[in-house]
Amino acid sequence: MDSFFSGDDDSLFGNRSTVRSIQSLSDLDDERLYLVDHWWWNETRESMFRELDGVSYATSSCFSDDFESEIILNMRRSESDCDDCRREYALISEWMFYRALKWHYDMKNVENFVAIEDNKADLFFLQVRLSISGTTNSLVVKIKQKDNEVGAFNKSCQIFSINSGLLKIWDFSGQFTKFFLQGKMLPDNFELVNEEISLELQVYGLSYDAMLKENDMAVEDTKTVLKVNGRSDKVESYVRLGRLPLASSFSKPYPLGLTGLYNLGNTCFMNSAIQCLVHTPQLVDYFLGDFRKDLNFENPLGMNGKLALAFGDLLRQLWTPDTTSVGPRAFKSTLAGFAPQFSGYNQHDSQEFLAFLLDGLHEDLNRVKIKPYNEIKDVDGISDKEVADEHWRNHLARNNSIIVDMCQGQYRSTLICPLCKKHSVTFDPFLYLSLPLPSTTMRAMTLTMLSTDGSTLPIPVTVTVPKFGKFKDLIQALSTACSLRDDETLLVAEIYNNCILHFLDKPSDSLELVRDHDQLVAYRLPKDQDSLPLVVFTHCHFEESNSHGGPPRRFGIPLIARIPKCSDGYELQKKFLQLLNPFVMREEFSSDSLDDDSINIANQDTEMDDVADDVMIDDVSNSDEVKGKTAVDETFHFSLEKEGFFPARYKVVMDEPLLIPETHKISVLVSWPEEVLKQYDTCILSHLPEISVLSSNPPELVSLSKCIEAFLKEEPLGPEDMWYCPKCKEHRQASKKLDLWRLPEVLIIHLKRFSYNRFLKDKLETFVDFPIVDFDLSNYTVHKDSQSCFRYKLYAVSNHYGWWPLHSFCTMW
Repeated sequence: MDSFFSGDDDSLFGNRSTVRSIQSLSDLDDERLYLVDHWWWNETRESMFRELDGVSYATSSCFSDDFESEIILNMRRSESDCDDCRREYALISEWMFYRALKWHYDMKNVENFVAIEDNKADLFFLQVRLSISGTTNSLVVKIKQKDNEVGAFNKSCQIFSINSGLLKIWDFSGQFTKFFLQGKMLPDNFELVNEEISLELQVYGLSYDAMLKENDMAVEDTKTVLKVNGRSDKVESYVRLGRLPLASSFSKPYPLGLTGLYNLGNTCFMNSAIQCLVHTPQLVDYFLGDFRKDLNFENPLGMNGKLALAFGDLLRQLWTPDTTSVGPRAFKSTLAGFAPQFSGYNQHDSQEFLAFLLDGLHEDLNRVKIKPYNEIKDVDGISDKEVADEHWRNHLARNNSIIVDMCQGQYRSTLICPLCKKHSVTFDPFLYLSLPLPSTTMRAMTLTMLSTDGSTLPIPVTVTVPKFGKFKDLIQALSTACSLRDDETLLVAEIYNNCILHFLDKPSDSLELVRDHDQLVAYRLPKDQDSLPLVVFTHCHFEESNSHGGPPRRFGIPLIARIPKCSDGYELQKKFLQLLNPFVMREEFSSDSLDDDSINIANQDTEMDDVADDVMIDDVSNSDEVKGKTAVDETFHFSLEKEGFFPARYKVVMDEPLLIPETHKISVLVSWPEEVLKQYDTCILSHLPEISVLSSNPPELVSLSKCIEAFLKEEPLGPEDMWYCPKCKEHRQASKKLDLWRLPEVLIIHLKRFSYNRFLKDKLETFVDFPIVDFDLSNYTVHKDSQSCFRYKLYAVSNHYGWWPLHSFCTMW
């Protein structure tokens, strides 16, 4: 897309804003009137507006210089052809003018420039006074020199030359005719009939034709006119009133629509999106046309038509000939009145602005004045096509605007219950596609994998995951690396100071939360025990646990397991010994001669019942007085740890049931006597690798198709978005799958270039490869009977640098 100008000045033609409340079209100011060449307008009318008829007026002109210079036009309605009329002009409404201008531009466009013979970009305005003459039954138009700029008045002298005979003026706008008919209805009120009203008349492309006429040369003979410059007394008489207008400007072409927007101060986010919209062909034709007929003043969700009027006025300014740049102050002021977040001059997200603008334009231009209520029907047993068509009809019954016609499509959303496999299918409209960027920058992560049944030793596992991926990507990579069974699940935890800092149990969290050199552990747990309490064992030395100098120094990797809800101290000890079984030092590897009882501590299931009821495992203050001491008494001592603002520890009584917290998580501190440390390989228990640094692989190209695939990929809902399964009658973490069903004529794509975590946000610099002319979505559209074309061509890009995302606009071809 071409670059545009930047600055801080207003355009030649200022914005008009409506400040009062608008209730109907009659409350609007009449559109500006344009006086153009009849032949120029008639070409467009014959092609596009054959149903539009005009009223012709035979017009004579005279010049008065008694007290003040003025031109007086007498316009009498004429039903017959005027053979003496040398020139014919047309009065047209603003929307007619812009549509005719765009039509000529499209028809005569050569390499984005208007052909020279149609390049009469002489646009100026005249202040005229309009009245009705009761004696001559005619319209009287006065153009006074004091009401107009000198240059504009001089041009009007050329256009309405008194020496050129009669003129014919066709009124296609209906404004002059309406005024004339209303005046004729009041013949007895002489004062009212002769009352003057002031009117601003825009004149386009006539002063040069008038100069040619005054030189007795045909308008069609443009090429010879540029060489001759004939002499005439008539021309010289008017040259004294002012110089010839812009004679040199007609020898060079002008670009139409390539107009810049001034930066008002951090408004580049707004300008970039606006430039894309005002160069969307469908929107250009619509807002250059009679869009006011669709204004909805009754919509409580709209903005009383003001946003659509402001945008339409801005678009017309950008398509006005000879305009190089426009300051969108009035549009920004109107926008801020309904969206205070865009007031002032702070930076904003261009995607947020574009979404608000399109939604606001839709509501202001919604052709549905009274929205019907549509009851949702039961769709069980009905085909997807029937359901989709009904949803689309219901949507159009409440939403019908140029934005819906042009930009809205439909996608299918499928939710699947993980247990009963119940499918729930809905069809929703979309205005744009927000596509994620598949990360091509990878990072290697080495974790420690532990079993929770005491069957294997810890093993390091290295996986490669996307730098900007989610925790679900890590879980998927680990599951593949360790051959996770269907009846198992993984619980990943971050370890800090030999304690579990927190569990990484939110699949949607960003992997950027895991920093380099962090320590992660993955525990394999049985799925069928998810409802049981989770117990976390941390380790410390026995001597330190009984000191009063502060918290004990911990060591080793915390171990976790699930235990029954009604467990006591014996069950707790039994589970811990089971987890330690892989770490037992066998006799051939032991440095000391250990007796059989000590070596087989992990298998002492039958000896637990022999411990005296009055012995607390964690109480060693009276251990010398305990008689009949067993091997268990000299092993581990357990304390329950209470987490919170006031942490505390409580000794575990072996024959008493454990108090299970509401969180179903039990934290247990295990004290290791010095003798027991020799019986286990604590070196293996204490070895914990760190997360490695980012890999240095060069970034790869990401195609737009890959972004579409990432958007449509099936993924589980987050724990905060649980779905209520109507079959299970419970909330489930269902999987969600999106499919494109119905495509819009203009497809807006938003690339999500932000990566968020709880601390900061980062902009993704991934390079996206865009197809320019053949973006085929047929492989991603599940319903192909609704339309015949699935190919798009790229015509606009909002590549806004800084912290804001990128948009692209594609249209079908």
